[in-house]
Amino acid sequence: MALFIDPPTWPAHGTLFSHLVSDGSLRELRLFARAAGVHDRAFDLDHYDVPAERYDALVAAGAIPVEGGDLARRLAASGLRVSGAERNRAKRAALLTRWDGLWADPGLARTAGEDLVDRWREPHRVYHTTLHLAVALDALDSVAAEAHVSERALWHARLALWFHDAVHDGVARQDEERSAGLVAELLGPLAGTGVSGEDVSEIARLVMVTADHAPASDDVVGGLVSDADLAVLGGSPAVYTRYTRQVRAEYCDVPDPLFRSGRSQVLRALLDGGPLFRTAPGAARWQPSAEANLAAELSALAA
Repeated sequence: MALFIDPPTWPAHGTLFSHLVSDGSLRELRLFARAAGVHDRAFDLDHYDVPAERYDALVAAGAIPVEGGDLARRLAASGLRVSGAERNRAKRAALLTRWDGLWADPGLARTAGEDLVDRWREPHRVYHTTLHLAVALDALDSVAAEAHVSERALWHARLALWFHDAVHDGVARQDEERSAGLVAELLGPLAGTGVSGEDVSEIARLVMVTADHAPASDDVVGGLVSDADLAVLGGSPAVYTRYTRQVRAEYCDVPDPLFRSGRSQVLRALLDGGPLFRTAPGAARWQPSAEANLAAELSALAA
């Protein structure tokens, strides 16, 4: 594994910026950046943006200087790259446009949407980012037409995905509980503008479905939310591998043996816990690939 940096030629904020990337490990990239005094907020999905004043110090610390085109090729070959199309869908403006589309009067709910997007953009996140939110929303859209539920139920499901990882401190179940609590905090003030107490309760309930991804067999809307959250597991091998590297980087301070042990337990629980996807369209789209991806990762961890 090696780290690369291109010349500071990208103008922003009154200076020029370089890109710092890895050819294979987001965890090593994050650890290197932290050791060099680069703040987590400089991370942008698959690279760090670093100002010109830091260039020489990062090269001295071990980053290999390359030209911009070479750096782009190395990032593309690394399996870590987030494509331009993915990046665009994960941008703040694009997500807020999607949020506005959920409301008859977008202006009334805009403050809540901005709060949520800012939470998804917190600097300690590597996997649970705006990219995961955009992917989950896309996944829900891809199966919604086959789900045969009402538009109101789909509205609940979409809002549940907006809230489901709004709090992410890496503490199982507590994160989901606090995320569910945000529903009343942010949507409660909208009572009388199309949001009822029943709506708030149902959205919070659906957020909690993502704590264990085990909705009741007759909970179709809960199944949609759970399936959309887990859709990344059924991605292509390349997408799944990038996801595993993002997860590893998000817990970069956890020692390798401990991470391998804990991650292996999670994978075994997923593989042994019955169907991963609880709706018919979700199972058809993602179940076979997810089983293969999980088994391959478990085998790699054991090796």
